[in-house]
Amino acid sequence: MISLFLRDLKLSVRAGGGALVGVLFFLTVVAVIPFAVGPDLTLLARIGPAMLWVGALLACLLGLDRLFQGDREDGSLDLFLMQETPMALTVLVKCCAHWVGTALPVVVAAPVLGLFMNMSATAIGATTLTLLAGSPAITFVGAVGAAVAVALPRGGLLVSILILPLAVPVLIFGVAAAYATTAAGGAFLPPFLILLALTLFFAVVGPLAASFALGAATD
Repeated sequence: MISLFLRDLKLSVRAGGGALVGVLFFLTVVAVIPFAVGPDLTLLARIGPAMLWVGALLACLLGLDRLFQGDREDGSLDLFLMQETPMALTVLVKCCAHWVGTALPVVVAAPVLGLFMNMSATAIGATTLTLLAGSPAITFVGAVGAAVAVALPRGGLLVSILILPLAVPVLIFGVAAAYATTAAGGAFLPPFLILLALTLFFAVVGPLAASFALGAATD
């Protein structure tokens, strides 16, 4: 499993630029928002957490369609399905490698991009913490979509369509927890705990569902 993690981490970084592409896409999404809403710094600070979450969500979708596609093309997927190790565990390791190589750099870049939105230090810290807690859930959900579309030659758009509705609860509670730190009387802990619960839930359900979908796709 360690060898598989290191292998997939190298592939996620090399394929299409990996972390650099995700961070640049995140930067592009956040940078164009001030041009759309105007130079109102108060408005930018108010919508900042939501915009960071939307940008991070879209950046995390990059490369998810290739999560299993390369393994299918070179025959590794058939070996994974035939080995004694449960396929769900293999999917879990691949998801962790993809998150470290693609989503974690986006989370690290979030505090810097929060300055573009005129966010306070408290809001930046809360948003970064919620992204760190919630972004793995997006990867685990994305594994299901990638497994469903693995047999399709151009399944990238289908993966995004399948993932986005399932990622809405993660987005809602992530933004709610970030906003709670700036609102008077807001409670950060309840939505943050729900966000952690969603991540733990998808960490179990996502690999299991993806393993069943991969088995069905190769039959």
